[in-house]
Amino acid sequence: MKKVGIVMGSDSDLPVVRKAADTLQSLDIPFEVHVYSAHRTPEEARRFALDARENGFGVLIAAAGMAAHLAGAIAANTTLPVIGIPCKGGALDGIDALLSTVQMPSGIPVATVALNGAVNAALLSAEILAVSDGALAEKLDDKRRRDAQAVLEKDAAVSAQFQ
Repeated sequence: MKKVGIVMGSDSDLPVVRKAADTLQSLDIPFEVHVYSAHRTPEEARRFALDARENGFGVLIAAAGMAAHLAGAIAANTTLPVIGIPCKGGALDGIDALLSTVQMPSGIPVATVALNGAVNAALLSAEILAVSDGALAEKLDDKRRRDAQAVLEKDAAVSAQFQ
């Protein structure tokens, strides 16, 4: 199975990134986590992206706040799918990160999830990998069924309070 690479611009993004890591771990998807800054360590970020396919990655996740150029910098150096997680914080509380992650120029796509949307970034990574992995697709189907059942159980509990 291909790995998922998770890169964050700062270790302050770790609480968000941990949710992606936990989700990938729950699905038995191998992953690595790194701290590379688009601005402070641009060569390291570039090298990670350039070598990602050769190093066994199938999808890359990039989490960053503030100006949030990391996902774009990663995507500019690979043709692997890149998913950006804009992180909340700073003067604009993450809106700047959202806009800089989602507003990529034509030809350099970055899939973007919600502010702090690490779980969805991990699930989207899993769905991309599941295109060619039937066992992983089944795990995702099972998760969807369990999630639906949990909602129905909550519905029954809430409805019972009003009868």
